[in-house]
Amino acid sequence: MWLGVFAGGVATIAIASQPLPTTRTDFYTPGSQPGSLVDPLISTEQCAFCHADYAEEQAPYNRWAASMMGQAARDPIFHAALAIANQDAANAGESCIRCHSPGGFMAGHSVPPDGSALTGTDFEGVSCSVCHRMVNPQYAPGVSPAVDESILAGVSPPPLADPHNGSFVFDPRDRRRGPFDLQADWASTEFGGWPGFHQFLQSPFHESSQMCGTCHDVSIPTFTRQANGEYELNTVDEPGPSKYQQYPEQRTYSEWANSLFAQAPVDLAGRFGGTRGAVSSCQDCHMPGVNGTGCALDGPMRPKLPQHNLNGANSWVLRAVRSAYFDSETGLTGQAVDDAIARNVQMMQAASDLQLTRIGSELNVRIINFTGHKLPTGYPEGRRMWINVRFLDSGGQVVAEHGAYDDAEATLDAGSTKVYEMESAISPEVAALSGQQPGQSFHLVLNSDIIKDNRIPPMGYTRAAFEAVGAGHTPGNLYNDGQYWDDTRFEIPAGASRVEVRVMHQTTTREYIEFLRDENETNNKGMIAYDLWDLVGGRSAPIEMDSQSLVLGCACDWNSTGGLTLQDLFDFLTDWFNSDGDFNGAGGTTLQDIFDYLTCYFTGCSG
Repeated sequence: MWLGVFAGGVATIAIASQPLPTTRTDFYTPGSQPGSLVDPLISTEQCAFCHADYAEEQAPYNRWAASMMGQAARDPIFHAALAIANQDAANAGESCIRCHSPGGFMAGHSVPPDGSALTGTDFEGVSCSVCHRMVNPQYAPGVSPAVDESILAGVSPPPLADPHNGSFVFDPRDRRRGPFDLQADWASTEFGGWPGFHQFLQSPFHESSQMCGTCHDVSIPTFTRQANGEYELNTVDEPGPSKYQQYPEQRTYSEWANSLFAQAPVDLAGRFGGTRGAVSSCQDCHMPGVNGTGCALDGPMRPKLPQHNLNGANSWVLRAVRSAYFDSETGLTGQAVDDAIARNVQMMQAASDLQLTRIGSELNVRIINFTGHKLPTGYPEGRRMWINVRFLDSGGQVVAEHGAYDDAEATLDAGSTKVYEMESAISPEVAALSGQQPGQSFHLVLNSDIIKDNRIPPMGYTRAAFEAVGAGHTPGNLYNDGQYWDDTRFEIPAGASRVEVRVMHQTTTREYIEFLRDENETNNKGMIAYDLWDLVGGRSAPIEMDSQSLVLGCACDWNSTGGLTLQDLFDFLTDWFNSDGDFNGAGGTTLQDIFDYLTCYFTGCSG
């Protein structure tokens, strides 16, 4: 164990901050490796000749460029976090580069692991060639392209069946893959068939969520899960254990894989747009279908052409990227950035519904998750969702507020409301080795304890399935099997006649951006990220996901019409007989609810 590396290392003695003595082997991930490609991954500039600038809602290149996938290698948060990761554990940055610049990794530019060797097309992030050269690591006879069998046989060690940490496999040759049969599609065009602009292979893998799981499950391979559920450091210079034994920094794909969406398409009535109807895969929501063509050269019209929106939750970083780089490098424009961020906001607003009910002297706030993963999900450092509640009197004045946010200071009154987030911590053992303080931390490659994860699970959730893949909650009893919503009670203050509730989301908190600025002892990347957050990123102003108001009136005004009538009594009894009449908020529908309601009703809310 690493404790033996430092002679005299004692958990109770603070030592100077120093990186763990990890090697490249500790962060090794199976799959394609540098030097294994016969044809290099090509620049997106070549793809843009045919796939850009003809119809904004259809052209793949333009919307890809205005996504965080397209700008993954220019993301200032990535570069700031990369510096600290390398400070904390030697060579850790290579894992980060694998997913933020797969082209740079395959070109051998992840050495050194600080990103200083990245150049030119390495900054094209998750480029066209990266996705359209990917091979399904699990060969399926009669489904996968036949050539994949020999490609996979040539990968040693064998590719991972459970993708994560950039465990991609690339076709060594420049054979571009996608879900369509180009020869059949193009038969209806003036060309009478595929014109042969490039080699192609039809690949069902490109419609599967497993492809996304390649980078949207992230594990810290230097920690292994023990029988008691805790994570301990591995031996130095040895590859990490299997995926689900590694520390689960992100589990977005695994959350989806254990949701209702992975079992069959779910009809969400077009909630996330597109022409696909019911949705199942990541692509169905993040790349909605549209009637259009994927090529500027009079290509075939497709009823479910995937828009390369690649929407997510990021509300400000694209503006920072455009401020830091020339448009000629990024392919961005001011309008493209505004439109992309608007699509991100729209996706976040579609992600949940909000329901308000009065239960006795309390307000119940219910948030319903309509995504295929936890809400919120993804990169946990510095991201959060919370409930803002404002109780108002009859004159519209605020009587009480929970979850107030100070825009000028970029601070949240987190103690007065519920904040949905994942928080990790450094163990005392790792603190002794690294010189950091134990407890809650943003040091993602040093963290080995999850101290909070109350994010709302998706449809189809079961506690056992999520815990098995490292996607459980902390504490573990927060949600019951089948629950994909969360309820929070707020006491209604005296004098309140109406309440306004908002569900808010923030990409980058002040606490996290200051951590990136202050903890960086290597370069100025943290300061750059902070300045961009402060000057052009709007300090990551929170976005409103849902909002609703409710007239509070009397507790026994069951239908919330503002007056007490016989209809309230009928409506309450109807709900009570349907087991939805928990008037006193005791957590169940019982006979006592009827007694308490009638007392309220016949005293006119005065008793």
